[in-house]
Amino acid sequence: MRIAQVAPLTEAVPPKLYGGTERVVHWLTEELVALGNEVTLFASGDSRTSAKLDATWPKALRLDGSVRDPNALHMVMLERVRQKCDDEEFDFLHFHLDYYPFSLFSRQPTPFLTTLHGRLDLPEHQPVFDTFASVPVISISNAQRRPVPQANWVRTIHHGLPEQLLTPQAMRPSYLAVLGRIAPEKGVDRAIKIAVRCGIPLKIAAKVDRADQDYYDELIRPLIEQNPLVEYIGEIGDPEKSEFLSGAIGLLVPIDWPEPFGLVMIEAMACGTPVIAYNRGSVAEIIDDGLTGFVVEDETSAVAAVGRLSALSRQAIRKQFEARFTARRMALDYLSAYRGLMEAAKPRIKLVSSAE
Repeated sequence: MRIAQVAPLTEAVPPKLYGGTERVVHWLTEELVALGNEVTLFASGDSRTSAKLDATWPKALRLDGSVRDPNALHMVMLERVRQKCDDEEFDFLHFHLDYYPFSLFSRQPTPFLTTLHGRLDLPEHQPVFDTFASVPVISISNAQRRPVPQANWVRTIHHGLPEQLLTPQAMRPSYLAVLGRIAPEKGVDRAIKIAVRCGIPLKIAAKVDRADQDYYDELIRPLIEQNPLVEYIGEIGDPEKSEFLSGAIGLLVPIDWPEPFGLVMIEAMACGTPVIAYNRGSVAEIIDDGLTGFVVEDETSAVAAVGRLSALSRQAIRKQFEARFTARRMALDYLSAYRGLMEAAKPRIKLVSSAE
């Protein structure tokens, strides 16, 4: 199958450090190529891929200080994709750009779908999905769908990561962990309070976006600097994650927003590390409560759950990751969705009886 994968230009594919959507696009693209498909990846020029790379801009926009209007370059990329559709270069188009492709690509014949990677609970999302109610979309969790039931949901496909990307390491777990991004909705302040109440060291491996710098400086930095139990490591990449997560008693995810998926949870599972997460968004879908971690409601129940982590089998957690959250499973699910939409798009021959 000739497939176009269209990624955001914000980060390289894969990103150098943080960047959930671009990492998922990378893993999916590599698996699709490994399964024998002819894939073209539309992404920034500093991306690395086994597919054919079509680069709209030489560098990831987050790393390019000269770019002040990223929307302009995304519009150029969408037009490049459309022009190649005119030349019939693709059997299927897969977008990872939220609602940007909806209008243009509804007006051309090549079958397509969009994976929605973000939150959908904002008021302005309602008219978008009312207007484009026939555009096929993929959810990354069932919870993500709740605010916009009117969307044309094809199916839910949970993210997956390469089976051997992160693996359990032979270490003695000795601390609680936070991984990902420091922002108000991620609840790092709550994670610190949980660790302090348990009397267990907490290591924080996370990035701080410019938009969240004030939050970090005013609220999180004082909690770290005034507490000998807390260590801020900073942003880490995939090569460091296996050791970081394997050394953790558990990963804390005390979020306060409708998390659409939460890659850090399956990254922890890949290392055999249990997760304690607040019951928001996708959490109850991703964590098998009592097997791969605990789904909790508040700080008090999180503290109680920490005391039960030692009863969980890290080997069983890894096996559950292999059963549910590999990139190969994700790619096969997407291929099934592609084929279904391609079959639906085929022209149907109407049989006319002689009596008509």
